[in-house]
Amino acid sequence: MKLHTTMLQAALVGMLAFTTASCDNSSSSANKAEEKSDSTTTATTDFPEEKLGWKLGAQAYTFRLFSFEEALEKIKEAGLRHVEMYPGQDLTKGSSEKTGHQLSAEGRKTAKDLLDKHGITVNAYGVVDAKDEAEWREVFDFAKEMGIQVVVCEPKEAHLDILSKLCDEFDIKVAIHNHPDPSTYWDPNVVLKAIEGRSDKMGAAADVGHWTRSKLNVIESMKKLDGKIYHVHFKDLNVANDKKAHDVHWGTGVIGMADVITELKRQNYKGMISAEYEHNWENNMEDVKASVEKFRASL
Repeated sequence: MKLHTTMLQAALVGMLAFTTASCDNSSSSANKAEEKSDSTTTATTDFPEEKLGWKLGAQAYTFRLFSFEEALEKIKEAGLRHVEMYPGQDLTKGSSEKTGHQLSAEGRKTAKDLLDKHGITVNAYGVVDAKDEAEWREVFDFAKEMGIQVVVCEPKEAHLDILSKLCDEFDIKVAIHNHPDPSTYWDPNVVLKAIEGRSDKMGAAADVGHWTRSKLNVIESMKKLDGKIYHVHFKDLNVANDKKAHDVHWGTGVIGMADVITELKRQNYKGMISAEYEHNWENNMEDVKASVEKFRASL
């Protein structure tokens, strides 16, 4: 009888332990599910563009009067978590190091640490050019080390085959950028000709503001590049067809923000959208923030 009682007690203890463990595991699973749900909710609520596969960020040139470190602070304050680095910005205030593919090993580590500190990802690098194949390889080596997905550039015609080869070798996209007429790639037809017959990782960096300055219709230009837009420089301007036009808050100018959003959706665009606000240089963080809020509200 005593033996049976002992065995019964042991069985009860085992059952209790199993029940407790099951509850703990269920609670842990529930907590993880809740955390994942909260994370998903935050992404869809605070960053609704991410549901579309869009990485809304800023071209660091927007804050060219400041160091890269300060630019990251402003980008984060504007509600963004992606950056397009450009060559030549002071890495930190007073630093002799400049951002870009010529950064030293120490400078690259500093840049990575700054990005981690602010929770920002560097997705693109440009607008960049190179003097020869050796320097283009330096650009791609740098991009690979930094985790950069798109090199934004305006290459010499003689370098297009070099870029085509490097795109495939490094598995990194090239997006050819358009500055206003009379720059080489101001017309999307020229971009299409440049990438024809080359790597499918070569496409366009669509700068909607520069198209407007060049008297081109933005939506028609986008349609010509359907499926080949790999990066976007987003802005809105106070007037059209004028090279002296300046940036205004998105949705308040002549670009037609809602139409651009609709066309990007139609093309099933996936990639970075860089805010490039080239006005009110000393105090434009609030301009970027207001523009981003308008953009997200329009999605």
